[in-house]
Amino acid sequence: MIPNENKSDVVLVVDDSAETLGMLSQVLDEEGLTVLIALDGEQAINIAGKMTPDIVLLDAIMPNIDGFETCRRMKQDANLKNTPIIFMTGLSDTEHIVMGLEAGGVDYIAKPINPQELVARMRVHLSNARMTQSARMALDTAGQNIFTTDSSGQMLWATPQVFALFEAALVDSKWLDSILAPLLRAWLSRQPEQGRKLPLDAPLKKLQCKYLGEINTNEHLFRVFEEDGGTDEDALKKAFVLTDREAEVLLWIANGKTNREIAQILEMSPRTVNKHLEQVFRKLGVENRTAAASVAIRLLSESGRLG
Repeated sequence: MIPNENKSDVVLVVDDSAETLGMLSQVLDEEGLTVLIALDGEQAINIAGKMTPDIVLLDAIMPNIDGFETCRRMKQDANLKNTPIIFMTGLSDTEHIVMGLEAGGVDYIAKPINPQELVARMRVHLSNARMTQSARMALDTAGQNIFTTDSSGQMLWATPQVFALFEAALVDSKWLDSILAPLLRAWLSRQPEQGRKLPLDAPLKKLQCKYLGEINTNEHLFRVFEEDGGTDEDALKKAFVLTDREAEVLLWIANGKTNREIAQILEMSPRTVNKHLEQVFRKLGVENRTAAASVAIRLLSESGRLG
């Protein structure tokens, strides 16, 4: 059985067969899930809009609106974008499997349905959805300028800090759809390496977008930050009121270099490095190099220069 912690999970089952609905309702109820049922796509969309399910089991072939169109329309709802949708179908050929995945489904199960297999797959997708949600809540709290898109460049999710930056740059939904999405779609089609940056000319500010990789099927992670044209040393100088040399020493500390290595790189004596570090510690309000490195890394990361 699905563990007790999942008893609050709500599953929406969509099928035009009363027999299938009855069988699945019994199986899922025994697993401790709250079951909602819909006989067609339109009804499913209405129910999901009023009570957001944790997972959806969706028949692929139904009259009027089929499962593929139902899935696409559900994914247009911001509250359902991250809800896993599993297709149930007697059509196991590659074409229909691809159609289901392209519509936004995360999995499919062939009819006649094996209850044990279905529950096992649901357990995996519910767990993944919870971990994704937890990670996003952590990013929201951490103040990271992070957002995700699908392969077409359409935004799926963003932290509050991204929306705040976009607002300051006078970015609206029209700009996101007509400017940002095509840029990211073309960029992703070239399969950029992690860490590559893309300049963005927002209406009021120049921004940069850093590609952080594909985190799920058809979901790509980015960090966005304001382009200031300065170096990492400039960012540290400005944030902590450091001299040029102090900023250089702090940057190399953040890169894991020892005092002796920094002395060689900057062509100064280890004693001079120590003197600069004393001032860096004082200005950052820390007591040792580990704490100083942590502060510097956090600043550079939050400004999009790392990660």
